[in-house]
Amino acid sequence: MWGGRSVWREPRPAAAPPVGGLDWVLVGVFAAAAVAEVIARPGLAGQPLVAVLALALVPALLWRRAHPLRAVLVGWGAVAVLLALQVAAHADDVGLSCMSAVLILLYSLVRWGSGREMVLGTAFVTTVVAVGLLVSAAGSADVVGGSVLLLLFVALAAVFRYRADLWHRQQREIRNEERVALARELHDIVAHHVSAIAVQAQAGGVVAGVQPEKAIEVLAAIESEASRTLAEMRSMVRVLRDDGAVAYAPQPGVADLPALARAVPAPGVDVRVHGATGRLPAPVDAALYRLAQESLTNAVRHARGATRVMIDVRREGDAVRLRVADDGQFGPGPVPEPGFGLLGMAERAQLLGGSLCAGPGPDGGWVVEAELPVDASAWTAK
Repeated sequence: MWGGRSVWREPRPAAAPPVGGLDWVLVGVFAAAAVAEVIARPGLAGQPLVAVLALALVPALLWRRAHPLRAVLVGWGAVAVLLALQVAAHADDVGLSCMSAVLILLYSLVRWGSGREMVLGTAFVTTVVAVGLLVSAAGSADVVGGSVLLLLFVALAAVFRYRADLWHRQQREIRNEERVALARELHDIVAHHVSAIAVQAQAGGVVAGVQPEKAIEVLAAIESEASRTLAEMRSMVRVLRDDGAVAYAPQPGVADLPALARAVPAPGVDVRVHGATGRLPAPVDAALYRLAQESLTNAVRHARGATRVMIDVRREGDAVRLRVADDGQFGPGPVPEPGFGLLGMAERAQLLGGSLCAGPGPDGGWVVEAELPVDASAWTAK
């Protein structure tokens, strides 16, 4: 098994490099070495055929990543023909030292080939090597040495293949984590804007019969809010659909909380910021904004009779604390189960090494309190 799949079903690795300048240098050096070695051995049996077979490795070296099985069949097939020539000529050796370049083809087969190509190609190479050892009547030392050399190239290719596969999987996991975070951002954005639209629509229904001109203003506000929501949704969905690198726009932070408060027509929202919050780490700054936004959305939706929501951000040493409280009514009965919004808020805080709690306040209403560490080392290791 390889990565949870059978070797036969293993696909080719992604992003095989195309033929480049170093490949042409390699084949140029090999061709020059082959020609020089043929000339240096004038008594070589079948000299013209040996030269042709050696130069057959030139295209194989260029194909070794795009067509690894074809390259192995050509290169090691040339070795098999040389072995047949050696038997026919009753010669001790008709090969060239430069033909050891076929080991590069074996490496490329394991590094870049599919499972099917690896199985077929290694079986072919094993057969050629076995026949070669038999023809040359190699001793046990030669057999062991040759086998170790072949296994070394195979193992080296397998290690590099595994490392590359692990790296690609890690990149996919990082992209998936980013997309989950973006999906959470999308939930926060839509929930906030839709809540604001709902409140404005309710207000429009109230004033329509009394002050028709005010209803027009409410409709204009609803249209503006809906347009903003659609724009943000399209931007976020475009990011979620993109498989490549993404240029992320700056995320809103604590400095944007007053604008968030002004966007809510009712209840009134007060924002208070204490301490040096202007140089918070970007993830902490964005998380504080999103936690406050989600808390405000919940207050607008669920706080019965609320007239005021207080957002308080306080920097205290190596931590920053957020408190969002409303003065709405909390009826008798059990505390409601946390929904996706509260669970997402708690998860967001925990990912940054912080904590979040939410529940009815001692003086009524609903209170959300979060504490996040400012020191990046407290959460980058998570």
